[in-house]
Amino acid sequence: MEITNEKVEETFEESDYKGIKAMPYVIGNETFEKLGTIGTSANLLVYLTTVFNMKSLAAVNLINVFNGTCNFGTLFGAFLSDTYFGRYNVIGFASISSLVGMLMLTLTAAIRKLHPSHCLSTPCMDPTPPQLAFLYTAFGLLVIGASGIRPCNLAFGADQFNPNTESGQAGIASFFNWYYFTLTFAMMVSLTLIVYVQSNVNWAIGLAIPTLLMFFSCAFFFLGTKIYVKVMPEGSPLTSILQVLVATIRKRKLTLPKDPERTLFNHTSSKSINSKLPYSEQLRFLNKAAIFCPGDNINPDGSSGNRWTLCSMQQIEEVKCVIKTIPILIAATFYAVSLNQTQTFTVYQALQSDRRFRSNTFKIPAASYTSFQMLTLTIWIPIYDRIMVPFLRKLTKKRDGITILQRMGTGLGINILAMLMAGIVEAKRRNMANSKSVVGFEPRRGSVSSMSANWLVLQLVFSGLSEGFTIIGVTEFFYKEFPENMRSFAGSITACGIAMSLYLSSFLILMVHRLTREDNGRNWLADDLNEAKLDHYYYFCAGLGAMNFIYFLMCAKWYKYKGTGNEPVEMPSREMKPGKHDV
Repeated sequence: MEITNEKVEETFEESDYKGIKAMPYVIGNETFEKLGTIGTSANLLVYLTTVFNMKSLAAVNLINVFNGTCNFGTLFGAFLSDTYFGRYNVIGFASISSLVGMLMLTLTAAIRKLHPSHCLSTPCMDPTPPQLAFLYTAFGLLVIGASGIRPCNLAFGADQFNPNTESGQAGIASFFNWYYFTLTFAMMVSLTLIVYVQSNVNWAIGLAIPTLLMFFSCAFFFLGTKIYVKVMPEGSPLTSILQVLVATIRKRKLTLPKDPERTLFNHTSSKSINSKLPYSEQLRFLNKAAIFCPGDNINPDGSSGNRWTLCSMQQIEEVKCVIKTIPILIAATFYAVSLNQTQTFTVYQALQSDRRFRSNTFKIPAASYTSFQMLTLTIWIPIYDRIMVPFLRKLTKKRDGITILQRMGTGLGINILAMLMAGIVEAKRRNMANSKSVVGFEPRRGSVSSMSANWLVLQLVFSGLSEGFTIIGVTEFFYKEFPENMRSFAGSITACGIAMSLYLSSFLILMVHRLTREDNGRNWLADDLNEAKLDHYYYFCAGLGAMNFIYFLMCAKWYKYKGTGNEPVEMPSREMKPGKHDV
């Protein structure tokens, strides 16, 4: 998007960038925020079914809607940050909202009147409307918090370094490393220690711990207020997209000239941080927005007088970059739908599997098994970066070993194997349980199969490898393919794709639950997995994954990378004004 003189340009002196001095506050805020939010959400599925006596289907759908809204809300949070309030104010308000939401959720476990009585026999007592209202209010505040923190925290941390100096650029890279380290650390701690306290000690204490950690996050954030660089809002990139679409519709009946590269309007502002993009034939109908008509005005500096009727080719090519990624986003969304099933139902499989560790007195919490997926991802990333990429680089002569889309496609293929493995393991677990090879009884669910829950690690390892290719590839794809001034918006788009996958997951579960219902009330996704056919559902998801894989291959063949017709290249760097940079 072209940056005009309508906004007051903000500048920072070298001394304004505290860099390393600001990092204890920023990293402290990030670490405790991740420990707090992940520690709260990691075991919510078990909390809703055991404390609030919700049925499995209702709990799964509520969690999917909650997580989906958190991700989808990042688009709104990014819009408010870029257009009105700035990152500092949005993160500050969102952090307080998360803290209050976690405190309310903790109270639902600590105060007996805020949750149903413990279920000792069937039928269990359902939560009352006031109890649900209090619970949903807590979830609403957590949604507000996630919507503001997720799209802004990475960019805010990078704002503390001067992007025009070598030390500043090195500081930004170091911050990203620390950010992903804290994310992995928080997930491992949450899925083990905090989940253990919640499941085996006390829910009130288990939820109070992440609430206290979130308080520390807020404290660290506000303690650094005086030394932060606070970049003022620059305007939403959505405006630029709308301008091109509106101008195209207005000029839809016009005919494109025979020599569009020479005759279409093209003006690039010297203040723009975006790389100059070449003319492209893809989505050429949008080029009509650059046709000059008698009624169009040109400013003295050569820019369009009204970009709702006349857009430059640079602006149009930037919008093309966004639109061209939509088919890839759809494939990534359906991939995440399949991935969600493993993450969700593995917990239920673990509940009805033998979770004893060495002795009969200690059981591994069901939710902790999903940590193997993160552990696999953590181990695989350095192996891929340090071993696989150099090896592939020698074979393909490509800088990154393989292209981003090839990396994503590899992950999609591995995910199909993960779903098939999950179906095979579930069939083994159910057969052992139904053959009376059991080791206990799970309330409201049924017999616990004698099959070791460690077998579930297989499907989680495959899912972790799949994420190592696809999810990281998706993040890198949108970051590189979006124009430089839209990269925070790109993060929101990725989160929205995850949100849509969660909504689609809920819809898929409801449809399968309804269409597979038998006369005796059983269905593929019954609460008691011994009476369900979860393996059939996994095979069904594998089939959907195979169809999505074929669709992705078609999209990847059509796609042209930004600035080139074939392979992704490093775009030439442009000087960035202090305070006007993107990360």
